[in-house]
Amino acid sequence: MKIENITLIMSKALSLIKIHGRKLWQKKQKVFTLIEMLIVLAIISILILLFVPNLIKEKAQVQKTGEAAVVKVVESQAQLYELDHDNDKPNLSELLSAGMITQKQVTAYDDYYDQNKNEQRNFDD
Repeated sequence: MKIENITLIMSKALSLIKIHGRKLWQKKQKVFTLIEMLIVLAIISILILLFVPNLIKEKAQVQKTGEAAVVKVVESQAQLYELDHDNDKPNLSELLSAGMITQKQVTAYDDYYDQNKNEQRNFDD
């Protein structure tokens, strides 16, 4: 739905509320009518339709960033292992048994490279 359409709908809804609101004040009623409630629900629905797709995109981006961060942590731990063990390059199993990473990090590292086949792994299992 285009922004122009949404703006048009919202302006019509607001004008209906103003017209209908004047009639209510003239009658000195202080209750919401069914039409007013439907207009409010329509506005809320339009706003939800605008924001939900953006939230889904942002969630996917946050997930990718988190996966990349786990890869950096595992690779940093591998560099620390090399410094402690005379430049001996570790594999994931050695890092895991040394307690430098967790099984969850190993799984996330493997999953990241399974999803990103074009990227070069720094070390294997």
